Amino acid sequence: MPGVTRNTYLIESFLEMMSAERGAAQNTILAYRRDLETYLGFIGGLGFDAISVQRSQIMAFLVHLESEGHSGASAARRLSCVRQFHRFLCAESLRGDDPTRIVQSPKLARGLPKVLSLSEVDALFEAAEKAMAQANTPAMKNRTRVLYVMLELLYATGMRVSELICLPRAAVMRDAQFLTIRGKGGRERIVPLTDRARDAVMSLADDMEPDGYLFPAKGKTGFMSRQVFARMLKDLAMAANIAPGRVSPHILRHAFASHLLAGGADLRVVQTLLGHADISTTQIYTHVLDERLSALVKSHHPLSEND
Repeated sequence: MPGVTRNTYLIESFLEMMSAERGAAQNTILAYRRDLETYLGFIGGLGFDAISVQRSQIMAFLVHLESEGHSGASAARRLSCVRQFHRFLCAESLRGDDPTRIVQSPKLARGLPKVLSLSEVDALFEAAEKAMAQANTPAMKNRTRVLYVMLELLYATGMRVSELICLPRAAVMRDAQFLTIRGKGGRERIVPLTDRARDAVMSLADDMEPDGYLFPAKGKTGFMSRQVFARMLKDLAMAANIAPGRVSPHILRHAFASHLLAGGADLRVVQTLLGHADISTTQIYTHVLDERLSALVKSHHPLSEND
């Protein structure tokens, strides 16, 4: 079988496995396809394919990515895809060794997540409540109420914006004491709601059909787009005297996690609430734990200078 044809067949087989057995989302499948085509195209230029490639060619691929200006995080993501691909080839007995086994991942310079302070989150809620009170047309009353409910749900649950915008009415359980969230790969999780969030979401849900969306729109999807919601948040940030660049759905997700941990929540609990499959993803927030533990020692250690 010619190399290009064989590579194409192997990519399709791998992606089919990722979709069927691991429930990979469509965007993930598309990203894997692009990464593998880039990788196989590079090693093909060196005279190798997926079956014959060795560690030295994979190292050369990483050097190539760096020379093209890719960050460490970008190169690490592509290497992760290549690793999974070669593990699949070994599992399917298509080759006997894994050439990525002893390839070291690029070092990551991972920054801390941007987080809003508690007072800034309070300012956002105050601006949202003021906008609802000042709305003087049915359209504005509905728009401001929807924004307020979305803000409550984001900060109460830490869900991803992609999970928020397509929430069905049926996701609201037991009079909104809990919310069922469908996350990446179709995985579901159940998160509790605060009293404020429950009251807010029921103000919308009570007016809807059980099979509708919580945030409907007239577009093809039937629900609000993330771009529309992001613009609404930017406007709200300006009303709250916060720089618009500091407010986004993902930053509110970071605020949810950081504020929970600062308040004493367990890292594993936060992992579950965020829907992270791997605890290492949640560990970007460990700086919050470090600060809390340091404060604990200073406050309670018998030899602390504060005593």
